[in-house]
Amino acid sequence: MGNSRFDIKDASLAEKGAQRIDWAFAEMPVLARLAKQFVEEKPLVGVRVSGCLHITTETANLARVLKAAGAEVVLCASNPLSTQDDVAAALVSAYAIPTFAIKSENTDTYYQHLNAALDHQPHITMDDGADLVSELHRTRQDLLGNVVGGTEETTTGVIRLRAMANDGALKFPIVAVNDAMTKHLFDNRYGTGQSTLDGIIRATNILLAGKTFTVVGYGWCGRGIARRAAGHGAHVIVTEVDPLRALEASMDGYRVMPLIDAAKQSDFIITATGNKHVVDQHHFEVMKDGCVLANSGHFNVEINIPALAALATDKANPRPFVEEYRTADGRRLRLLAEGRLVNLAAAEGHPAAVMDMSFANQALSVRFIWEHQGRLENGVHSVPTTIDNYVAAEKLASMDSTIDTLTQEQHNYLHSWKEGT
Repeated sequence: MGNSRFDIKDASLAEKGAQRIDWAFAEMPVLARLAKQFVEEKPLVGVRVSGCLHITTETANLARVLKAAGAEVVLCASNPLSTQDDVAAALVSAYAIPTFAIKSENTDTYYQHLNAALDHQPHITMDDGADLVSELHRTRQDLLGNVVGGTEETTTGVIRLRAMANDGALKFPIVAVNDAMTKHLFDNRYGTGQSTLDGIIRATNILLAGKTFTVVGYGWCGRGIARRAAGHGAHVIVTEVDPLRALEASMDGYRVMPLIDAAKQSDFIITATGNKHVVDQHHFEVMKDGCVLANSGHFNVEINIPALAALATDKANPRPFVEEYRTADGRRLRLLAEGRLVNLAAAEGHPAAVMDMSFANQALSVRFIWEHQGRLENGVHSVPTTIDNYVAAEKLASMDSTIDTLTQEQHNYLHSWKEGT
């Protein structure tokens, strides 16, 4: 593996990466305000932070803000296909932030990079998908004594961490940044919605208008994807296992049906469930010729790729990020981005303006963990409401929007039970 202080593809890409990082920062006013505050206060001096995150322009700005707060930050990639190599180069060369990330790195390198980030002996972990925390608990338990806490950015990661906590296996507190209202209501819905469609369109250049577009899972990410696909003129189908979410999708105007029925008529099938093999062999067997398959969940397990490969008699790569599997009966099933996060593998991920809120939550949660060390129980914790409200207020202010405030009479009325009809 490259230099012990970093492992990147090409240091000569640093100037380009720095320009793109600055471009993104111009769309991140809440994080910019935090940067000024952190430079003055230095709340994280000497705190070692290891982050296993998507190495994008927005992540680079989060790392810069944490460094401005005094933290010693090391980064590695949270997905083999999500790294932007010019950003990784800029993090190392322009900002002196040790980074271990190369786009399309293999599994062995991916885990070497995880362990390089853990070699930092972190006080605080930051995760997209909980791989860093998982590796720490499985193979690096000798480092647990240093760890004060961590943060988790994704739905998938929070699910894994809650499972660890329920088993009594989680040895330090984690703040579920994903569950902040200013994260999942906006990042998951608007960010995932736009960036997923961006990845699909870049990879395929197929017109969505008039096509049948199936969204598997109607959580906040699925809601966003469905809404954006409908906005492109697609006929949207939603498949679900949760009756409440299925009911909501139906009342939002989408057709709701089992995936086995949707698969027979879909031009696109997009997964956003956080679960395993939700698109499986029996679905492949009935899909239309030319059906495009993509995943917007964190891990590449939602589409059963081994079953797809076993069904195929031939495979081609007609475009970057497109694998076309041909079945014995002549159908072509097109898998995007190896079944990994299509918005980050085939595009650039969420727009900076929405990541502004998510990463402001990240930075403030890191400070919260450090300031409350020893006072948080092992387990998964919500982002404090004060942080959520601060981020929302700052975002509104940056958009030149103002809101009303309660009068004292209104405040008293809402907190009293004595006044009625």
